[in-house]
Amino acid sequence: MATTHRHSCTLCEATCGITVTVERDRVTDIRGDEADPLSRGYICPKATALADVHHDPDRLRTPLVRFGDEWVETSWPAAFELVAAGLREVRERHGKDALAVYQGNPSAHNFGLLTYGLPFFRALGTRNLYSATSVDQLPHMLAALEMFGHQLLMPVPDIDRTDLFVCLGGNPAVSNGSIMTAPNVRARLKAVRRVVVIDPRRTETAGLADEHLFIRPGTDALLLLSLIEVLFAENLVCTGRLTPHLVGVDILREVARGFPAERTEPVTGVPAERVRALARELAETPRAVLYGRVGVCTQEFGGLAAWLVVVVNALTGHLDEPGGAMFTTPAVDVLPLAALTGHRGSFGTYRSRVRGLPEFGGELPVAALAEEIETPGEGRIRGLITSAGNPVLSTPNGARLERALDGLDFMVSIDPYLNETTRHADVILPPTVHLERSHYELALANYSVRNVAKYSPPVFRRGPDQRHDWEIVLELATRVLGGGAPARLLGGLGPEAVLEAGLLAGPHGLRKLHKGLSLWKLKREPHGVDLGPLERRLPGRLATRGRKVHLAPKSYLDDVPRLRGLLERERTGLVLIGRRQLRSNNSWMHNSERLVKGKPRCTLLVHPDDARERGLDDGDRALLSSASGTIAVPVEVTDAIMPGVVSLPHGWGHHRDGVRLGVAAAHAGVSANDVTDERLVDALTGTAALSGVPVELTPERELSKS
Repeated sequence: MATTHRHSCTLCEATCGITVTVERDRVTDIRGDEADPLSRGYICPKATALADVHHDPDRLRTPLVRFGDEWVETSWPAAFELVAAGLREVRERHGKDALAVYQGNPSAHNFGLLTYGLPFFRALGTRNLYSATSVDQLPHMLAALEMFGHQLLMPVPDIDRTDLFVCLGGNPAVSNGSIMTAPNVRARLKAVRRVVVIDPRRTETAGLADEHLFIRPGTDALLLLSLIEVLFAENLVCTGRLTPHLVGVDILREVARGFPAERTEPVTGVPAERVRALARELAETPRAVLYGRVGVCTQEFGGLAAWLVVVVNALTGHLDEPGGAMFTTPAVDVLPLAALTGHRGSFGTYRSRVRGLPEFGGELPVAALAEEIETPGEGRIRGLITSAGNPVLSTPNGARLERALDGLDFMVSIDPYLNETTRHADVILPPTVHLERSHYELALANYSVRNVAKYSPPVFRRGPDQRHDWEIVLELATRVLGGGAPARLLGGLGPEAVLEAGLLAGPHGLRKLHKGLSLWKLKREPHGVDLGPLERRLPGRLATRGRKVHLAPKSYLDDVPRLRGLLERERTGLVLIGRRQLRSNNSWMHNSERLVKGKPRCTLLVHPDDARERGLDDGDRALLSSASGTIAVPVEVTDAIMPGVVSLPHGWGHHRDGVRLGVAAAHAGVSANDVTDERLVDALTGTAALSGVPVELTPERELSKS
């Protein structure tokens, strides 16, 4: 007999509501939930692949221990004892900082890891915490900390009520929003009166736009300063009701004075007349928003660019206004909790041992991980925990990192797969997967384009010999940190107890008396609860002293001279950028046949002029080289990429030996991060500069001739 379950897809930022049909312990159908208040029946192809993950024969269900090149299954008690002994030995022999942690992108979608993993990893007391944050979104979080007083206070586009949507370095038609949880962005954009996309590639979002402008990678901050210069020069600045709460407007006028559009045009490639027209449009459209995303962050000047996106929205009167950049009112509000613990965020309180890269939010930039393992001396990393991450494929110069991993004294991975990173571990502890665990969107609800709340119970009961990831970290905490650890880790009551407390204490909880949200009420609403559109939250939401928005923090002003040097820099050769794809999510969904079948997608986009100059035709194989290495890639010639720029999707490269990913290995592709350079970072934030990497491109046949 078939049964139907309501759940949420947690494979990308959209978090779509889904209906899962099960018959005899098999998923027979996954469809969009028409009654979900946010996704309204929409799902992308990744949602249907939840069934593939659940039934994947390559998925690990019992712990594995490595003996040389051989893997042996073991019991959970034996695995826990082995891991605890390995971690304790590293800490006791070399100190707390000798143990490092890397948390991958899926952690943000995982209710259990957020509530139990984060406290455990922090309780280890090591300075060597790393995560996907520093290859993704750190500059946005720094802007939130410096301007609004809290690293999680990032505004999102009120896309459903805007008339002008300007997208810089993002592709929300594919991502369904990123720091903008918005299922079915394609439909949402069609309702917007005017859409402008600024990107080195004519993306899928650009295909829906009214206008697309090419921009040279890494020059976004110059473009934004030119927009600001126009706003001041033409008296278009109008900060509206937030005027009494803004600090630094006059400073911005002086900063922007040296960046007129005519001066930046030769560097950015964006015509000065279009810059001026766009500034006027943003200022004169009552409901407008500028949205910047991954391309803004992962570049040499990512910190400045992320800051200036917020500045443009503030100077045009679109910050905290309907149709502009707004803040959510999530049912579980993590900001007051962070304030109670004294942790609104931090920046530069310490630096990495080898290169001196700055700490942010208690973590170091992952671009420093390999060198911190390899370089001798006090504080050298000797042990590593990876959780829901595959940094060999997702962080810069993955080839160097995988070599470094072999030099560790001990490594454990909390992961359901034997992949390119976990193959280096001594022990793999496999947790349950999506349909076997409950879900509440604790993190991404803070960045949703509409306030909603939804709890999803597991579709399947876990097996008697399976463990949830929160149970794994709780057990490790007990064994590594001692008997008091469970009490510190929220009493070991489980994520649902944490959720219940959060809901009751939240803005829709007890303060609304009998109408307030509780876990009991959410369980009675399997489709989720609609809590309404975004509302004005400032100045009350601000966590700065005096509740002011700091538009010109000193950290950014001190970095502007570095940007000014970009105006004089000689520009030659090709540069590499990444790209996102609808049927892919980093490296962790490539073992689903339905997602990888069809025409190969791991191709290098090359403009016809650049291909012709190098004697390349569509379909040829070429050698892509950088300071970090060389890879052979199939070429796709297209005018959808800007001249002087090539694009390769990230997350591929499943050709490594010793990996148990049968489908992925048959569609291996190559890893873009084998040619990105861990030495290229944003000097301000330490974020990896994955966009704008200098590369060379030559026909593969020339190598064979030589």
